Amino acid sequence: MSSQSILDDLVDQARSSFAQALSPADLENAKAVFLGKAGRVTELMKGLAALSVDEKKSRGAAINQTKQAIEQALTERRQALAQAELDAQLRAEALDVSLPGRQRMPGGLHPVSLTMERIEAIFGSMGFDVAQGPEIETDWFNFTALNTPADHPARSMHDTFYVEGGTPDEPHLLRTHTSPMQIRYAVQHVKKHRALIERGELMPEIRVIAPGRTYRVDSDATHSPMFHQCEGLWIGENVSFKDLKVVFTDFCRTFFESKDLVLRFRPSFFPFTEPSAEIDIQFQAGPLAGRWLEVAGSGQVHPNVVRNMGLDPEKYIGFAFGMGPDRLTMLRYGVNDLRLFFDGDIRFLAQFN
Repeated sequence: MSSQSILDDLVDQARSSFAQALSPADLENAKAVFLGKAGRVTELMKGLAALSVDEKKSRGAAINQTKQAIEQALTERRQALAQAELDAQLRAEALDVSLPGRQRMPGGLHPVSLTMERIEAIFGSMGFDVAQGPEIETDWFNFTALNTPADHPARSMHDTFYVEGGTPDEPHLLRTHTSPMQIRYAVQHVKKHRALIERGELMPEIRVIAPGRTYRVDSDATHSPMFHQCEGLWIGENVSFKDLKVVFTDFCRTFFESKDLVLRFRPSFFPFTEPSAEIDIQFQAGPLAGRWLEVAGSGQVHPNVVRNMGLDPEKYIGFAFGMGPDRLTMLRYGVNDLRLFFDGDIRFLAQFN
């Protein structure tokens, strides 16, 4: 085999070796075989020392051409590997412009928030104010002012979340109902109209609802440690149990958009009202037709509670009620597990907006 054929064969071997390299590291290893310090081309260059001057010129020129051809093949393979890596990256990060863009879906109100707004709107149309207040309450406003005795089960830590910041005589707690706002609102109302009261004149009536979050040690399908309540209060000179029935009946029929909704008032007991009644409703149509469903507690405000408001119970009388917006939401939308409202599952919540 001629010396030129040997060189041509060397170039072919280099191209074949480079073509088999699947990564830049493999290619560098193949390069070392041919162009490294101990590579085959380098060995050929070292062999020139034994040749004559004329042979060195011709042989050296041939070897240089072989080296350039191998280097060219090396450069082409490097470019091919770089292009292959780029193509793979582009495929992995491909953007399909034919798909619609990702949109941020509009938000909506929580179903319980929708119910709270609905309650406020209905009672607002009847002339009731809306009162908001602290969720961390004192024992006085949460229990004592509402005529709750010291040994009442609700004062137990098994039923109520007590928090730091109070004293042994006046502990602080997460409010167990929003009734404390009835006292707070009434006390401020009396202060505002103190001059009228001292002159023996009648002050404007107290009409207020107090919606908000409340807390009790309870958790199951129909109870949550945090839940919502809406308490209502109407105090005046001649506010009777009949007014309570008319107001709450009108509210329920408006809330459920059912004129044939039937209400039932069952005798009950609450420390802050006397007489007291549980309020049940009965639908005349739909999946709940014929069943009595408890929705609220109510009653005529106890004289002790009226006194704690700073009013004379011989002159002022009224009624109070308390209902659970969570339960009203469940009944209105046909939800049978209260915990669904607090799980934060967008798939569940989105259907209400």
